[in-house]
Amino acid sequence: MEHVPPPDRAAEPDGFVVVVEPGDRIHFLDWGGGAGPGEDGPGILLIHGLSNTAWSWSPVARRVPPSRHVVAMDLRGHGLSDAPTDGYDAAIFAGDVLAVVEGSGLLTAADDRVVLAGHGFGAIVAAWAAAEMGERCAGLVLVDGGWESIEAASGMEVDEFLRGLDEPPEVMRSMTAYLADREAFDPTTWDADQERAARATVVETHAGKVVPSTRPHALEGSVRAMFRYDPLETLAEVTAPVDALVAGHDESGERAAALAAASAARAHAGRSRIQAASFDRVGHNLMRYRPDAVSAAILSIAGETGR
Repeated sequence: MEHVPPPDRAAEPDGFVVVVEPGDRIHFLDWGGGAGPGEDGPGILLIHGLSNTAWSWSPVARRVPPSRHVVAMDLRGHGLSDAPTDGYDAAIFAGDVLAVVEGSGLLTAADDRVVLAGHGFGAIVAAWAAAEMGERCAGLVLVDGGWESIEAASGMEVDEFLRGLDEPPEVMRSMTAYLADREAFDPTTWDADQERAARATVVETHAGKVVPSTRPHALEGSVRAMFRYDPLETLAEVTAPVDALVAGHDESGERAAALAAASAARAHAGRSRIQAASFDRVGHNLMRYRPDAVSAAILSIAGETGR
């Protein structure tokens, strides 16, 4: 943990887009770093979870040393990326990631490599991309997601899961109510970054209410892709080392069993086993609640702190 720098509160990213076929724009935030003689090892791409945006990664991006080039992307249908009516499947999501790592300059030279870190659904997208990238992926960090079958873990069918994503009307009645709800998750970690991240997930209407910024068809397409994810098959294809960060108390042991099964599948395929760390009684958004630990895991797998 001592190797993680304190957060650079003055750092601000630049926003860019890359265009993928057939003309869809994928937005990303470039936090800089990694340029010049002080550059040290692979760059880092951060991928947010369902109904979130690249801003959710701010607490981590601020803690990465300047020797690392850090980029956080908006998944298609989320944030400032385009929301086409189709294209929400594993191959397209992985292609979007590849377009961002190339368009941002994370991968330019033939020997460049990149660490992928994803949160929740973003961990699934990161796993798809890592499997596609092969040796060009230096490491994969799964932040509270990516090792489980969503259908098995949730005990729901996809349509039931989708119905459960609706926010209570009282939370969406105004921006003030929405922000107050998000702050109440954990007032001690609420700050300007968390407020900006929260604001990016909704749009304020003329009537003063807020609605999700993720378009309904994009949310549905993303969830259906998430339910088709096979963690044993995908993670066995990832040649890079994999770390997993587990949030919450696993009283039933089902999450640990799923993680052990994914690790065994990798071992059976001749890959390294998954290294895991658990954070009991901590919420899903580990970037907010444990940014130092998330940053340390990413830097460790990138070679910053050693293995």
